Amino acid sequence: MAMSLSLRAVAVLIVLTVEVQASENTSRCKLSAPDERAKNALRLLEPLTNQSFTAKSQDGNDSYEYVFKVCDDAEGMKDAGVVQKDKKGKQTRIGSYTDTQVIEGSDWVMLIYRSGEKYDNHCQNEQRKAIIIISCNKSATVAHLTMVQEQNIIDSDCFYLFELDTSELCPVAQSKLSPGSIFLIVCFSCLAVYLIGGFLYQRLVVGAKGVEQFPNYAFWSEIGNLSADGCDFVCRSRGSREEQPTYRGVVTEPLEEPEERDDHLLPM
Repeated sequence: MAMSLSLRAVAVLIVLTVEVQASENTSRCKLSAPDERAKNALRLLEPLTNQSFTAKSQDGNDSYEYVFKVCDDAEGMKDAGVVQKDKKGKQTRIGSYTDTQVIEGSDWVMLIYRSGEKYDNHCQNEQRKAIIIISCNKSATVAHLTMVQEQNIIDSDCFYLFELDTSELCPVAQSKLSPGSIFLIVCFSCLAVYLIGGFLYQRLVVGAKGVEQFPNYAFWSEIGNLSADGCDFVCRSRGSREEQPTYRGVVTEPLEEPEERDDHLLPM
């Protein structure tokens, strides 16, 4: 039992050590301008660490091979981020990750390794420099490095230009649905489940026929009647309502004259 616990503890420590190392891989790059934006751009390249990328020169005879690593020693050469190898196996440090500059774009990152070995007969014997443009390519299942060109026919600021296509740099697709649309979809989905599930239950379990198969038919029919009554009360006028009193004129009737009695004029 104690041995099992100790093995588990060792396994946990190994996993934690690997995770810490993985999270600190890009920190080995020494930024020439260590601002927060450059650090964030460098963290985007974390999935590409612990990998080695190779490319052939584009002069047509494959006389050189280039090896590139993100913030790590290429071909085991100390501090070398990009190494050039000729056919005889001679290695030349093109750029050092101890002198790094990073520029971030919308879906690309430009990684610049400076402080390479000095030119022999070009560019006024200045130090070599490697520029690697790492771009998003969703169809690139495996990252592919391409040597674009070596600019060494100018007097100064010469460079080696590389391109690396990878899907690791592609931004995560965001949902285009608004919160209101999501709410409506959820409501319609729940309504569909309620109607279909209730219909099957009423038909197969209860054995209802006709409109009785509608789930909670009695309840919904009462809701309909009450809604109709409310609409009828609000929107329709009724004859039973008391009429407002109206003005009536005084009827003029002819006055009856008192009947004259002349009985006393008769002879007795």
